[in-house]
Amino acid sequence: MRAPALFTAAGSLLLTTLAAAPAGGAPAAPGAAELHGTTIAAARAGTAGVRFGACAAVEDLPDGVQCGTVSVPLDYARPDGRQIKLTVSRVRATHKDPHNSKRRVPRQGALVYNPGGPGGSGMYFPLVGALPEWKRLAAAYDLVGYAPRGVGRSAPLSCTDPKQYLKAPTQAPAHPSQSYKKERIAQAKTYAHGCAKRAGAALRYYTSLNNARDLDVLRAALGQRKLTFVGASYGTYFGALYATLFPSHVRRMVFDAAVNPDPEQIWYRNNLDQSAAFEERWADFREWVAGHDDVYGLGDTAEEVLRSYEKAAARLAAEPAGGKVGPGELQGAFLSAGYYDDYWPHRAQALSAYLKGDPKPLIQQAGPHQEAAKEAENSNAVYTAVECNDASWPTDWKVWDRDNTRLARVAPFETWDNVWMNLPCAYWLAPRQRALDVRTGPGELPPTLILAAERDAAAPYAGALELHRRLSGSVLVTERDAGTHGIAGGPNPCVNGYLDAYLLEGRLPERRAACAPRPEPGPKPKPKGSSRKATVGPAR
Repeated sequence: MRAPALFTAAGSLLLTTLAAAPAGGAPAAPGAAELHGTTIAAARAGTAGVRFGACAAVEDLPDGVQCGTVSVPLDYARPDGRQIKLTVSRVRATHKDPHNSKRRVPRQGALVYNPGGPGGSGMYFPLVGALPEWKRLAAAYDLVGYAPRGVGRSAPLSCTDPKQYLKAPTQAPAHPSQSYKKERIAQAKTYAHGCAKRAGAALRYYTSLNNARDLDVLRAALGQRKLTFVGASYGTYFGALYATLFPSHVRRMVFDAAVNPDPEQIWYRNNLDQSAAFEERWADFREWVAGHDDVYGLGDTAEEVLRSYEKAAARLAAEPAGGKVGPGELQGAFLSAGYYDDYWPHRAQALSAYLKGDPKPLIQQAGPHQEAAKEAENSNAVYTAVECNDASWPTDWKVWDRDNTRLARVAPFETWDNVWMNLPCAYWLAPRQRALDVRTGPGELPPTLILAAERDAAAPYAGALELHRRLSGSVLVTERDAGTHGIAGGPNPCVNGYLDAYLLEGRLPERRAACAPRPEPGPKPKPKGSSRKATVGPAR
C-alpha cells in the first residue's frame, strides 16, 4: 500500500543492478546494458537541458512556477529506441535569507523531490518554498519537482476506465466471507489483465529501477554534476536504488519515512508489516479521540470509540450516506488519519456528527470525488505496475489467504483492504524482476540523512533502521513517539534543524539523533451553523 501522493509533511502543508526475469523463471544476464543506456541517456540530456517555460494549464500551477520536459528511454537497454517525456516543474532559488533581508544567499544548485507512491506526482513541490519551514532551502536551491514515468502527463499509464474506478459505495469487511473473497479475486484478475491490455509491451518498463535511472537523466538535464535529492516514502526506495547504482553521482540525499529496502521485503512482506503497523496507529487515534470525549462524545476509552466506529460502519452498510459513503469509504477516510495526525480532529468530528444525525461532514471527507477519478486511476495504475514488476509475489491465493487471515486476527483494521489493493500482483502478466540488494560500502557514498517517525504506520520504523544499516555513512534522525508519515519540513523545528544543517551546510550528527515529538493536535469542535471541509488526499 502506498502513501497518499504528495501528502508527506511538505505536501500536507500545501495541499547489484538487477536482472529481469519472468515470474518463476531463471534470471537473465545482469543489467550492464541498462547501465550503459543510462550513461548514454544522461549525456544526451545534459546536452539538451530542460527548456523551462510557462506550465500547461492542466498542471494547475501558478505563474511563478516554470515547467519543462526531459526525454528518457522507455527501455534503458535500448537507449536509442522509444523515448518518453517526463514533466518537470521548477521555482528558482530566491537568494533571500528569511532571517536577514540584506544577505544574499548563494545558490547551491537544484533540489529534486519525490513524494512517494508509487504513483505520486511532485509537480506541486516547488510551491513549498513559500512556507516558513522551507524558505531557507528555497533561498539556496532551485526547487524541482517532476512526475515520474507513468504519472500525469509523463507517458501516463491506465489499467481501467477512470469512470469505473471510483465506484461507491463499497464494503470493507474485516473478516471477509469466501464469496466476498472470490468476488475480489475476480476483480484483481480483471484489473491485472486491464493493465496488460492497455499498456501492452510497455508495461514491463514501469519499475523502481527505471525510476532511479530516470532520476539520473533528470540530474544531467538540470546541469547538475551531482544530485541533491529528497525522497519521501516510496521515494526513499528508488532513492536508495539510485544511491546503490550511482553512488558517485550523489551530492546529498534525504530519505524521509524510509521504506524497508531488504530484497526479501519488497513488496509482499512490506505490505504485511504495514498492515500490522496501521493497527497500532489506529489504536493511537482512538486513544486520542477517547481523551476528548467531552468534545466528540464517541466514548472515553479506545474500545468505546471502536464501538462507535463499528456502529457507523454498520449503519452505512445498511444505508450509505448520501448514497455514496459506505463502510469502504469510511475505512478509507480513517486510514488517512493513520498517515497524518493533522486529520484526527476532522475525522473525529465527522464521525461524531454522523452518529448524531448530520452526515454532511462525513460525505465531504469520505465521499469519492469524480472530478479526480482520472488522476486517482492513473496513480493506482502506476502503483500497481511498479510494485508488481519490481519483485516476485505469491501466485497462489492460498498463501495470501493464509498469511492475511492470520494477520487479520490481530490487525483487522487495514489487513484485507491492503490485500485487495495489491492482489493484482498475484495474476500479473508482465515479467517480474529480482529486487536490488541495496547496499553501499564505506567511502562509496557521501553521508546521507534518514528521517523517521517512530510510530509511522505507512513506513514502519524498522525500515529506517534497515536502510541506515545498508547505507554506509548514513545518519538516522528519529522523531520519538510520533507517527506522522513524512516529517521533513513539517512543524517539528528539531527535525527541520537537522534537515537544514545537512542540505545547507552538509553537517550531520555522528550516527543517530532524536527529536521530541511534535505536539498532538487539539480537538476542533464544529463551528456553529457550518460544517468544515477538510483537505483530503487519496486514502492510500
